[in-house]
Amino acid sequence: MSKSVTLTDKASGKTYEMPVMSGSVGPDVIDVRKLYSDTGYFTYDPGYTSTGACKSKITYIDGDQGILLHRGYAIEDLAEHSDFMEVAYLILKGELPNAVEKTKFARDITLHTMLHEQINRFYSGFRRDAHPMAVMCGVVGALSAFYHDSLDISDPHQRMIASYRLIAKMPTIAAMAYKYSIGQPFMYPKNELSYAENFLYMTFGVPCEPYKVNPVLAKAMDRIFILHADHEQNASTSTVRLSGSSGANPFACIAAGIATLWGPAHGGANEAVLKMLAEIGSKDRIPEFIKRVKDKNEGVRLMGFGHRVYKNYDPRAKVMAKTCKEVLGELGIKNDPLLDIAVELERIALQDEYFVSKKLYPNVDFYSGIILKAMGFPTAMFTALFALARTVGWIAQWNEMIEDPEQKIGRPRQLYTGPAHRPFVPVEKRG
Repeated sequence: MSKSVTLTDKASGKTYEMPVMSGSVGPDVIDVRKLYSDTGYFTYDPGYTSTGACKSKITYIDGDQGILLHRGYAIEDLAEHSDFMEVAYLILKGELPNAVEKTKFARDITLHTMLHEQINRFYSGFRRDAHPMAVMCGVVGALSAFYHDSLDISDPHQRMIASYRLIAKMPTIAAMAYKYSIGQPFMYPKNELSYAENFLYMTFGVPCEPYKVNPVLAKAMDRIFILHADHEQNASTSTVRLSGSSGANPFACIAAGIATLWGPAHGGANEAVLKMLAEIGSKDRIPEFIKRVKDKNEGVRLMGFGHRVYKNYDPRAKVMAKTCKEVLGELGIKNDPLLDIAVELERIALQDEYFVSKKLYPNVDFYSGIILKAMGFPTAMFTALFALARTVGWIAQWNEMIEDPEQKIGRPRQLYTGPAHRPFVPVEKRG
């Protein structure tokens, strides 16, 4: 028996039946597509926090329970037992690959890692102190000027080629943005290296001596990519879908996602965590900082805690905490002051009734910034790394949207609060 809810308009006394739709897991949704035509009303939902804008089979989040699934697989299992190429295949195609499929997919991605040589010249047009995200927005958007053979979004094969190109070239683009900022020559990708190894090589290698990839750091980098690969209908993913709904090419859509991710409330949060820890300065100043956070008049936020969706411990944060210890141990960093502050801050926050009552648990950004800093990345690169990893999710969500028969161009409505119709007054008669 199909479910529905009854809405009653108290002004007119009329009632309306609204269908209820059920997914495979998670809360049911009220189908309001005919709400305006039937009732003359729109819904009002700033931030779309109570609105399901699409159907998706890719990622499921239960924020109350702290659960994150990609195609049904728990993020903890994927981070522990898979590598990024395997997870990318899963997110894109719906199933984990067998050995042959995984080898072919990794090889196909590898063969697309180089950029068109003319793109290298784009970088010299940016100032040396340009933020890497500004560079990535420009370069990724410009890819559509070079790869005309993968712009037809109605052709599944061209969509696949564009998807592979974006996933493959994003590490090259990000690494080149870093190299340009520090005045070092670009390092071309090496086909014998894995996805994460190649990125570390292109970022930290130099032509004058061989670069040996540290396997512990490569594993940590790979795991960071997995943890950031997709996260349901967040701001940047919604932007990619909204851009794609107009028929825009995939390179333009991903550039739009990068621009959205750049915001400090989204992808820039791990950079904000490091700034917060540096501001605290030492463990003995944590109580004072906590006091300021609780004081609404201070306007001080506890960065890296709490999440728009998770009202429990972010499952990615548990994996990231373990990875943080592995990286610092490998690098011989035993007494990192920022880590000491972070650990103590986490301990206090998890025991303080103020934060517990507000369900402000550590999220993935809390430890990722410390890991990336220890590995040698400047804070300006943190969000670029996020964009690199999230490209897989963006591409999968974009493809899913294109193939959705119910897809329409995005057109949110509004509650207008400006002036009603006013007569025009010529300038000479205005007071």
